[in-house]
Parts: sequence; structure tokens; C-alpha cells
Amino acid sequence: MGKKIKIAIAGVGNCASAIIQGAKYYTENRHDTIGLTAYNIGGYEPGDIEVVAAFDVADTKVGKDVAEAIYARPNNTITVAEVPKTGVIVQKGPTLDGVGRHLSRIVTPSSDPDVNVKKILQDSGAEMLVNYLPVGSTNAVRHYASQALEAGIGFLNAIPVFIASEPKWQQAYADKKIPLAGDDVMSQLGATVVHKTLVKLFVDRGVQIDGTYQLNIGGDMDFYNMLDEERLEDKRISKTSAVKAMADYDIPMRIGPSDYVDFIDNEKICYINLEGKYFGKIPVKLDLKLKVIDAYNSAGIMIDAIRGLKIALDRKLYGPMTSISSYCFKHPPIQMPYTEAKKAFGEFVEGKRDS
Repeated sequence: MGKKIKIAIAGVGNCASAIIQGAKYYTENRHDTIGLTAYNIGGYEPGDIEVVAAFDVADTKVGKDVAEAIYARPNNTITVAEVPKTGVIVQKGPTLDGVGRHLSRIVTPSSDPDVNVKKILQDSGAEMLVNYLPVGSTNAVRHYASQALEAGIGFLNAIPVFIASEPKWQQAYADKKIPLAGDDVMSQLGATVVHKTLVKLFVDRGVQIDGTYQLNIGGDMDFYNMLDEERLEDKRISKTSAVKAMADYDIPMRIGPSDYVDFIDNEKICYINLEGKYFGKIPVKLDLKLKVIDAYNSAGIMIDAIRGLKIALDRKLYGPMTSISSYCFKHPPIQMPYTEAKKAFGEFVEGKRDS
């Protein structure tokens, strides 16, 4: 393995668990490249990712080794690797708006005092902070983004609170000569990338789309948290904007989470419908059902994003990384069709692009 990529994680939920387990899995299965853009990106392999700091608020996780916390309730994704103890203890971050009305019924905040996030980031040697807080944690995400900024490290925003796509934050990170990427991770084969690809296909093939919807259900804390409708504004904007960008005309659409089903755990079930007309105004209708294990669907993309941001750090690039963001996230600074975004990311890794 090459030089380590030292990361801090805010939010030790299912998605963080999948990244950490995934890094271990691919270290033990070097022949297996399924799910990765490439096993080696810019000289970095999945096993080069090292968690050096972690933050959460749940009393089931705070004070525990990261290797224990990733399996602690209410996490409920499947296990693909047994992670040995890391020596890194999950610290109590500020709760702020990180625990919503529904989540507070299941997650009890730790009684430990809040830590100084900036100091821990600096003392740990973290090169970037990966944000995986619950959807709707607007103030908490901004706090962590500001702490990363003050600590002088990169920021990867995996949730739909707009940081990398906001000019104010873009300028702040550029002024400190630090890279950032986001917002809202787009899973490897998730609802959004499938939906936007189908819309682009309809448009490119000359089919007029009269309307489309996407409904999702899941059984993890992400979906339980999203029962708080007031926390979903940015989520709906993020998912809808990614699909809308694939057409040059307005399409009636409804996109977003619809319900929580506790017994399906970390499985996510997505229903996509498109209706329109082709030659002779003949109607066409497409209905699709997609089932995935949600956390791992984002893990491979985030492992690519982490390695991409490390390349940016190595090259002393700063501000919003548009190719990483467009390839890996739903609400990037610049929306691109998937194939164009993948090409841009590859060119960035090869050194043919500066962002």
C-alpha cells in the first residue's frame, strides 16, 4: 500500500461503516475490483484510507473504538469485513440540529461534553473531514465545514446541505487554499443516477417526457430521520436538480423519500416512473423497481471521492473540485450527464484537469 490518506468522519452511521468495512474488504481481496472506478487511483488504494478521528453524538457510539462503533445500534447494514480495533475513539461532537424529532426517539445523545472539533482535527493529523451527518443537519454541517476550514483541511460533504455548491463556501475554501467537494453523495447504482440516466436517454432519443416521479422506502435511520418532512427541503432540491438538469425543458416531477419500513433494515427500495410520447405522439410508459443495500451503494463512490480529494491535496489544488463533485455527488457546482462526469473525473486523476 502507498501513503496513508488520513480522514476524519462526522457521523458514524451505516455509510461510515460501509466505507471502513469496504477499505478492509478490498485490502483482503485485492483481486476484487467490483464497485470501484479502479483499484488504484493516483497511486492510492482503498486500504490506504485511515480513519484518524471520528465524531458522533449517540451514546451507543461515543467513547467506543471506531471499529466497535460502526457495528453499534442503530446501525443496521450488513457486515462484509471484521474491522480490528483502530485505537481511534469516537468523540462527542456538538448536536446542534443533528438529531431531529423522530431520531430523538431512538438516538440518545451522549452525556459527554462536546469536544473542540478544530483541535481534534489538527491533533489527529487528518487531511480531510468526511461529513455523514443526518439529512437536515444544516447548522451542524456548517459547523463542521467551518471547523475543517479553520483546521486547514479538505472537506467532503456527503449529505444534502449545500456547501461545495454554495459560492460563499467555495470562496472561503479557495481563500484558505483548501479543496472541497460535494454535495449529497450519488450512489453507485442508486435512484438518482438511474433516474437521471433514464431521463437523458428519453431526451436523447427524442421522447417527450410528460411527467416522472421517484419514490423511495428504507428501514435505516436515514429514512426514519426523513419522516421529519421539514428536514427534507435540501434533499428534494438536490435529487430533483440532478434529474432536471438532464432535460432542456421543464418536466413535471416529484422526487424524494416516501416512507420508513423498519424491518427491511438498510435495504432501500426505489420506484421510478416516466411517462411521455414518441413518434406520432404515441404514449410510452416506463416503471422501474430498484433494490439495494443503501450504505454500500455509496461507499465505493465515497472511496473514489476520498482518493480524488487526496490527489487535489497532493497537487495543492483548492476551492471546489468540479470533476470529483459532478461524478460523485447529486448537487455539485456543475451538473453533468453521468458519462461526461466520469470522463471528467478520469481526466482529473490523470492530471489533465485542475478541478
